[in-house]
Amino acid sequence: MVQRQLPNPAELLELMKFKKPELDGRKRRLDAALTIDDLRSIAKRRTPKAAFDYTDGAAEGELSLTRARQAFQDVEFHPGILRPAPTVDTSVDILGGPSALPFGIAPTGFTRLMQTEGEVAGAGAAAAAGIPFTLSTLGTTSIEGVKAANPQGRNWFQLYVMRDREISYELTRRAAAAGFDTLQFTVDTPVAGARLRDKRNGFSIPPQLTLGTIINAIPRPWWWFDFLTTPKLEFASLSTTGGTVGELLDAAMDPTISYDDLAVIRDIWPGKLVIKGVQNVEDSVRLRDAGVDGIVLSNHGGRQLDRAPIPFHLLPEVRKAVGDDFTVMVDTGIMNGADIVAAVALGADFTLIGRAYLYGLMAGGRQGVDRTIAILRGEIERTMRLLGVSSLAELEPGHVTQLTRLVPVSRAATEAVVR
Repeated sequence: MVQRQLPNPAELLELMKFKKPELDGRKRRLDAALTIDDLRSIAKRRTPKAAFDYTDGAAEGELSLTRARQAFQDVEFHPGILRPAPTVDTSVDILGGPSALPFGIAPTGFTRLMQTEGEVAGAGAAAAAGIPFTLSTLGTTSIEGVKAANPQGRNWFQLYVMRDREISYELTRRAAAAGFDTLQFTVDTPVAGARLRDKRNGFSIPPQLTLGTIINAIPRPWWWFDFLTTPKLEFASLSTTGGTVGELLDAAMDPTISYDDLAVIRDIWPGKLVIKGVQNVEDSVRLRDAGVDGIVLSNHGGRQLDRAPIPFHLLPEVRKAVGDDFTVMVDTGIMNGADIVAAVALGADFTLIGRAYLYGLMAGGRQGVDRTIAILRGEIERTMRLLGVSSLAELEPGHVTQLTRLVPVSRAATEAVVR
């Protein structure tokens, strides 16, 4: 028989804990975000549809992006037990310098479109966290502006080789003069991918006011206030504006880029040279033999060739082919610190985050980017502790199984069908 009694007022008071209300709306919503998906939800509420879809979307049916995210979700970890890890070391040496975490901020175009602080917020947050920041050729802050925002930190520059080669060469020289230490030569964009969300939204640079955009702006006045009361949105390094993103890319990019262009850039650039957009083993080996300093396995966040290979799935085979002494980085699909841990375990030296950073930016400017980094840092540290490892160097392939939903048909079977 349960013994019952009248509630004791003193005991009731012990149970009643009232949290002090947070009056800062931005801090309140960012503190409530516990995952990158939470930041994405906030970003979607606060950003006009065209700008959000530009960030969130991918090419055609968006299969490449969906599959890349699914690949990280289809990870099975294998923790060790009775291996205390009271503290974990998340630092790494990458391309001749330190990073406090095994990820940096990837290059993103039109960044001030998402939120007016743009690359300055990203560079400042990267500096505070001790990680690299990458500026895009299509950035909305100048090379010199990023250097001012991150004067002591590591700045990297992403380069497109354009039809007018001299524009690319001059950007390379400017980045070197500003002290950027790594160049990401991007090779997966000979032409623009078919980004259908942008076409359906009539998305252009700069944004055009239509009846649809005005209606969409009504519940988001803060975005339009920022847009209309801050410096004009334009490319900081390029003079061409006007038109859809695809039209701008097609006008600037050159489908004839080749290893000859790589040789020219290598001669101009004094720092580390990384090739971004590598999508098979054969190219990985050839680039290593060509003397570049590293590669980024990437399908451009699914924004170029839909149904492209999944970078995370390529990673173990590429690592085996190029050896342990060649720098291999991975991007596309990273939405959790556990994704980063899995990539390092399977051989990645480093990873890059793009959308995860932009979701934070749209959710809360610089503070939102800080929140992105804090969420990923916490997930990395917690995953490492639960695996029983104290440093990134202790991670190994045995910690991870890549579960597969998409099983390739063997070439032999395909050839048999053809015959």
